[in-house]
Amino acid sequence: MTDSTLSNPARHYVAETRFGLWFLHSQVWQQRVLRVAIDDLQRLIDQPLPAQAVLLDAGCGQGQSFSLLQQAFAPGRLLGLDADPHSLACARLEAQRQGLAVELIANDCAAIDLPTASVDILFCHQTFHHLVEQERALAEFWRVLKPGGWLLFAESTEAYIDTWVIRWLFRHPMQVQKSAEQYLQMLRVQGFVFAAANVSYPYLWWSRSSDFGLLERCGLQRPKAFGQRTETLVNAAVRKPLAPAC
Repeated sequence: MTDSTLSNPARHYVAETRFGLWFLHSQVWQQRVLRVAIDDLQRLIDQPLPAQAVLLDAGCGQGQSFSLLQQAFAPGRLLGLDADPHSLACARLEAQRQGLAVELIANDCAAIDLPTASVDILFCHQTFHHLVEQERALAEFWRVLKPGGWLLFAESTEAYIDTWVIRWLFRHPMQVQKSAEQYLQMLRVQGFVFAAANVSYPYLWWSRSSDFGLLERCGLQRPKAFGQRTETLVNAAVRKPLAPAC
């Protein structure tokens, strides 16, 4: 495992709470949130991925995704980026525990210390709602991705972030939170291409902070179908278009 540590990474994000840091290291986070999202994003990819891909986990946190990404995509090179020193220290230990060769980068997503067009797959899971400068971060994702590269984007929407449970336990820049459609529009404006088949709207029990789906499980409320509910999560597998032929 190699390590590229910058002395003062920019703080263009809202740092996690103590509870949040504990939760992001838990088995619940890895198995009930990360694994489910990665499985879903794999399903949304509708073209073959390159062999021995360079995969960047943007906002890798404490490295709980590393083994899952290795199993799912078998990258030739795995990189983890985060701006929080404590999380990166934990990610380093996690990579060592798993016996994985992970290159760690201490960077903010709005200024990534990687060459242009150097990444095949960029995994961004539950990171964007922490970022203050989302457009700058997305532009950096675009820059480091190769033409034809994939951005695997999984986010909680404003409907979930702006609830009493989440406000109480976690910290986020509320002024930049977006709906599912607003996130998708942001991806379109940047230039990423995708179809309806590349997008999903998971409605998982933990994302329904009003009752955590208890009324449905008890048969006291009918499940709300897509279009009849406010989406709490959005997953999208989107591509940077191939460069036009000369």
